[in-house]
Amino acid sequence: MKHYLTAQEVARELGISVQTVYAYVSRGLLHSEAAGSHAHRYRLDEVEALKSRREGRRNPASVAAGALSWGTPVLESAITLISDDGLYYRGRDVTGLARTASFEQVAALLWLGQLDQGGVFVDAQIGPVATPPADIPPLDRFAAVLPLVAAGDMTAFDLRPAALTRTGARIIQVLAAVATGRPPASLALAHTLAHCWCPGDDRAAAIINAALILCADHELNVSSFTARCVASAGATLYAVVAAGLAALGGLKHGKQTELTVLFLDELAGSGDIRAALVRKIRLGQPLPGFDHVLYPNGDPRGRLLLDLLAAAYPASPALALAREVAAATLELLGDHPTLDFGLATLERTLGLPAGGGLMLFALGRTAGWIGHAIEQYAADTLIRPRARYVGERPGADSEVRSQKSERE
Repeated sequence: MKHYLTAQEVARELGISVQTVYAYVSRGLLHSEAAGSHAHRYRLDEVEALKSRREGRRNPASVAAGALSWGTPVLESAITLISDDGLYYRGRDVTGLARTASFEQVAALLWLGQLDQGGVFVDAQIGPVATPPADIPPLDRFAAVLPLVAAGDMTAFDLRPAALTRTGARIIQVLAAVATGRPPASLALAHTLAHCWCPGDDRAAAIINAALILCADHELNVSSFTARCVASAGATLYAVVAAGLAALGGLKHGKQTELTVLFLDELAGSGDIRAALVRKIRLGQPLPGFDHVLYPNGDPRGRLLLDLLAAAYPASPALALAREVAAATLELLGDHPTLDFGLATLERTLGLPAGGGLMLFALGRTAGWIGHAIEQYAADTLIRPRARYVGERPGADSEVRSQKSERE
């Protein structure tokens, strides 16, 4: 994919002269980078953003209408880039990070901008956590314990950067203790989860670590935008994560992972997977775990999870089922597996406890919510969009009565 343009290409894209391109650079509207002895290049994303702003000034209503639904960006962030050729955390390919880095390193990358060796977690140990009963749904267990821990953590009100990273690390350790039902461990999160959920399986930790990294952030999805709004009000990280969990628990967000698990369980007993899919399609039933609007060529997160599981568990019946479902869906609809499908397949392949895939989603995404909160605290601005009012205007009733009286 092309990331840079020449001055001539920028001029054609914006409908201006090359001299105006140079003027835009001098006014700070565009940035140029050296591309040889005399040539300069210009970032494609900056040019597209400038073009969108110019078009928005011509038709502001159309921009406002699409801004909150997969449309025009509504705020700036240096954390995650979603492009046609992949997903990046602070400029680093996420699939590469999932293969080579630890979740703790990636959390530090999201929070601090650098691949730390997990030091922020070493300095943030917590005491015992009273975990809710296991029969309570996973996200409800997470949400229930956060205010209890927050009540005893006065450092949570310290919103300086160094304090925020320690609080963020404590929150993740608290949620890990809830997920496993055991006291916080000194092991890395992936190893803690693998030790509790998959004892004796030496392959599980690497897969779980990759899943946590792939889940960590996805730009301004509904839960991350919710987290930023709460942070913009000056609330603590505990409140930020609680808000993120509330949004993640929606049927159109994180619960797609649970729906995909149920979907695969149902197909496992169908006898004829392709015929079962055809029946669902003819009845207009959605197929959870497929077709992400931001990835027309397939979600790289779901694809990588399936590839990693295939390499580690080639003989798994659960994996074989998932791959057959994915192949049949691609043939029938042209749709590719999403992250939800990958997490559901991971849960069934590793034999995780019920809701394990969604817990991985929440644990990983917590790092992203915290990263967005830290960025929002630094911006020190309140997120407060305006609504375009389309309801009844004041005085409408009296005007109607007046018109009726005149007719009578």
